[in-house]
Amino acid sequence: MGGDHGPSVTVPAALQALLEHEVLQLILVGDEAVLRTELQKRQVQPSPRLVIQHASQRVEMNESPSQALRSKKDSSMRVAINLVKEGRAQACVSAGNTGALMATARFVLKTLPGIDRPAIISTFPTLKGNKNMRMLDLGANVDSTPENLLQFAVMGSLLASAVDGVERPAVYLLNIGEEDIKGNELVKSAANLLANSQVIHYAGFIEGDHLFKGDADVVVCDGFVGNVALKASEGIASFILKLLKDAFNRNWLTRLAGLITLPVLKSLAKRVDPDRYNGASLLGLQGIVIKSHGSAKVEAFSHAIAEAIVEVDKNILQTISKQVEQLLN
Repeated sequence: MGGDHGPSVTVPAALQALLEHEVLQLILVGDEAVLRTELQKRQVQPSPRLVIQHASQRVEMNESPSQALRSKKDSSMRVAINLVKEGRAQACVSAGNTGALMATARFVLKTLPGIDRPAIISTFPTLKGNKNMRMLDLGANVDSTPENLLQFAVMGSLLASAVDGVERPAVYLLNIGEEDIKGNELVKSAANLLANSQVIHYAGFIEGDHLFKGDADVVVCDGFVGNVALKASEGIASFILKLLKDAFNRNWLTRLAGLITLPVLKSLAKRVDPDRYNGASLLGLQGIVIKSHGSAKVEAFSHAIAEAIVEVDKNILQTISKQVEQLLN
């Protein structure tokens, strides 16, 4: 029920996901009357693969996490996370209030043994062909400790290895320079911990302008810096695409040039489209929770569902939970 668009996006995205993944089963959590109306618009009825779970409340996008946790115990968000806790669902996907989702998921599911705080991790494109880069934390923790950053590094490395098939993921620490003398005390202390860790391949500092070169498999930072980097990257992608569109629409000659280069432009737009990488994992919880952009449209939300499918299929939760306690304790 959350996000900027609610069921008008999440329901058709769910139907699209069901068509694309034959073994998928989905539970739509929210106001049953509203959900049935959205299904009827598309001439679809609930079925064994598409079940409705009624929830009488919803968390507003501007609602404080503490308020949502305290007074919205029958919200679609809370009920969906409860389904994961109870084992009735293997993952939860939400476009709702990020703070409330994190607070509720952490309260209901708890963190993995050895993990103090969960982190938000997402995927970014790079210049090296089909290679992607994963970065965390993207906003769950704005005041991390060096130990938190080490835990993020371990979880990110395990995820990149399990999902992306990278045998020895290169883990970098985001900093204002590559030299050892650069950075604040948090980054310097974290670098010391990562460099002395025997369970990750720490490759050193990385600057913001090198994030997308393709050298890094995992980039670690605190949530404040990560969220700024995320929003700036999405803004730059939209900015460049808008500039290109305006340039080719200037006159008949530029429009002709645009038609000639259309295949290239479409390929570029697809590669940097934030919708393609929608679906950030709340890593470190005892359950799989995927956060979609609140502004996501149908295609973007279906990508978030696909991320949940991959993590379930790759047995990510069990992989990380088995290794992380042993590695960090």
